Amino acid sequence: MKEADKKRYSRHIQLPHVGEEGQQKLLDSRVLIIGMGGLGSPASMYLASAGIGCLVLSDFDRVDESNLQRQIVHTTDSIGNEKALSAQATLKRLNPGIDIIAIDWALDSQELKEQIDLADVVLDCTDNFESRFEINQSCVETRTPLVSGAAIRTDGQISTYLLNREDSPCYRCLYGEVTGSGESCAAEGILAPVVGVIGTIQAIEAIKIIAGIGTTLCGRLLLFDGANLEFQSMKFKKDPECPACSRTSAAVEAV
Repeated sequence: MKEADKKRYSRHIQLPHVGEEGQQKLLDSRVLIIGMGGLGSPASMYLASAGIGCLVLSDFDRVDESNLQRQIVHTTDSIGNEKALSAQATLKRLNPGIDIIAIDWALDSQELKEQIDLADVVLDCTDNFESRFEINQSCVETRTPLVSGAAIRTDGQISTYLLNREDSPCYRCLYGEVTGSGESCAAEGILAPVVGVIGTIQAIEAIKIIAGIGTTLCGRLLLFDGANLEFQSMKFKKDPECPACSRTSAAVEAV
């Protein structure tokens, strides 16, 4: 580790359960963030600050003025620009010592799987079930840890799926056959700091997975009630009939 890195990340290194070894793991890691909106903004900023060696930012949308209420990685000057490129510019200013790759087009299924396979951890910061299910399936097939968050109105939720472990449930185990895009912030509204809370926890989970510290949210759904400032945790298990991970597991065992 360079002396400049030791100074920049000194507050991490001072933590007994992180130290230089844990910080080096972060510097050597690659994290894919899908969705550079309300969740991806704080998650990416904390991961860039923490020294994730390579951040891959995927989003084909453009910055709209209505995004600026909560999507803190973008600025007024970013309006009309691609979110992935806008976020890349902000994060480069925040930490020029890391690699930041911007993907500003819609990934097809094969490209998505390839990017997920390259990552040590994937953060799902999207806002619809179709995307979440597709991301989950690719993570199941590549056995890549997934941290998935969501927020609407004054509520948020997050869980972690350690898909490199046989006993870990996947996103589909929790949500089954849900169809449709679900509720949207455009229609329902969102209290700005709520996405900050959930996105920040996503960053914490990613750091813990990479550095190998603490206990993750695998097998637990963390619910956040911003209106009453309460957290609740709900346990859930792997579904043996899950259409996503049970079939994959059976195929692996058969081989």
